Amino acid sequence: MFFVLSKILDILLSPLTWALALGALAVPWRRRALANRRVMRRKRALAIAAVGVLYVFSIEPTSDYLWHGLEKGARRTMDPAVTYDAVVLLGGVVEERAVDEYGQQAYNDNSERLIETFELLRSGKARYAILSGAGIPGLPFESTEAGVEVLALTRWGIERDRIIVEDQSKNTRENAVNTAEIVRARGFRRVVVVTSAFHTLRSVGCFKKVGLDVDWDPVDYRGYARGWQPMSFAPRAKYLDTSVAALREHSGRAIYRARGYSE
Repeated sequence: MFFVLSKILDILLSPLTWALALGALAVPWRRRALANRRVMRRKRALAIAAVGVLYVFSIEPTSDYLWHGLEKGARRTMDPAVTYDAVVLLGGVVEERAVDEYGQQAYNDNSERLIETFELLRSGKARYAILSGAGIPGLPFESTEAGVEVLALTRWGIERDRIIVEDQSKNTRENAVNTAEIVRARGFRRVVVVTSAFHTLRSVGCFKKVGLDVDWDPVDYRGYARGWQPMSFAPRAKYLDTSVAALREHSGRAIYRARGYSE
């Protein structure tokens, strides 16, 4: 139920949804509305608001502001002098639809998580890797998210017996709960978690909630506090997309705290 509700909220909290709703309210659906000046003024105001919402969330400064707000508290606590028992890779790096459609390895914008995990294993900074994330329903093991990650790591030279697969987690809370079980069962003492910077604070809260003391290695920074150019204020579809993604994470943090999943 929580998974379904989260997807509904993704739609309701999107600026595109807001703009479409305002645009629909701005349409004079009845002929009588055209003759009513007061009604038409409200309709014009709604139409302007719809355009304004789309513009504000489609420019680079807004996108950067939202992302920077997510990432500014993401601190790297990993100790470079420590050899960790395990590095935990939180899921969300595989482009599942592409894997499903074409049967090949495919990765999304979070792929730096996988690269950093590989580097920690390759350099000997971590003895084992825990790959935490649910598989792709209906596909064979090698096509699940963890399976794709296993294939990548082993092809890059990491021994298979150093990789632990946790493929039941569907969200960040379950990542923490299921990882904690593995860490305690294996007797791991020093653990470092790799995830994207924007995702770090929600993850930290979830891991603290299950009583797991870990270090953090955030990667994949995307927000900037400055450096905009005049063309940064020109609307672009990509900035609308990234603004929506940032709002999703902001709302996710609030929802996790409200439900007691995160501190």
